[in-house]
Amino acid sequence: MQANSTPEELLEISPWGGNEKSIWHKSQKVLRSYKNDVLLELKAIKDEFDVKQYGSLSFNKKRYPLFVVRTKDWDEAKPTVVVTGGVHGYETSGVHGALSFVKSEIKNYSDVFNIIVAPCISPWGYETINRWNPYTVDPNRSFSSDGEAEEATLFMKYIDQLPGFVVAHFDLHETTDSDNTTFRPAKAARDGVEQSVWNIPDGFYLVGNTERPEHDFQKAIIDNVREVTHIAPPDETGKIIGEPISQEGVINYPMKEAGLCAGFTDCDYATTTEVYPDSPRVTDEDCVKAQVAAVTGGLDFIKTQL
Repeated sequence: MQANSTPEELLEISPWGGNEKSIWHKSQKVLRSYKNDVLLELKAIKDEFDVKQYGSLSFNKKRYPLFVVRTKDWDEAKPTVVVTGGVHGYETSGVHGALSFVKSEIKNYSDVFNIIVAPCISPWGYETINRWNPYTVDPNRSFSSDGEAEEATLFMKYIDQLPGFVVAHFDLHETTDSDNTTFRPAKAARDGVEQSVWNIPDGFYLVGNTERPEHDFQKAIIDNVREVTHIAPPDETGKIIGEPISQEGVINYPMKEAGLCAGFTDCDYATTTEVYPDSPRVTDEDCVKAQVAAVTGGLDFIKTQL
């Protein structure tokens, strides 16, 4: 197999073994800087918040240290909120939305909640604009006891040792055109199976937890986000990415069973945001603002339930 093989050529190999995965890894290029875009941003705010390192990725510990931002004056009596970005490193507004929430909004909620923000769970994926980690593992299917992605297991261990209880988890994502043009064909090649393409929805939507959908919570988020950007309509079959909608702009997955990041804490309120950055109706700034609006809309709702 050549590193520049087309998806059609890759499909002839069923499935990838260690050699093919290694060739894929070596073909990936650094396209942006985790240090400049994330680490320097965290350095600039370290006096205002508790910026804590919770690990580093073993394949390059120096280049990929992992950090969270925490509100100061931790109080075990307060409910804890987790915000994660960059679980899929290529989903840019998840990373920058998490950072923007810290810089613009987090202090408005710190009197009620302990808040932990992990802005970039998958820094190698961020730099190379990839859904997978270097070993062709999807971190957002790995938040489970037998998960194979170090990006997931390190963060799970950190959260598990914290005092108090997690009431909510906001996991910030995007659905992009490259899902169909790049990442789903690569998945088909890796697994040696045919993969159908998504109908990429034009607009913002949410993935709730099938076990605890919390419809009013999801609606509050949608209503807040619509002030920033448009909400994705269902396709002609009444679905979004193949799943039936539970209400406007919302579908549900069995988060824990699927190993999704937003499901591992067993919190009361869990949601995965999905921004569509390739829409002609939005800018990069709109996408970041939509991520922030999703978190604040959800937190405002939870405050009314405490």
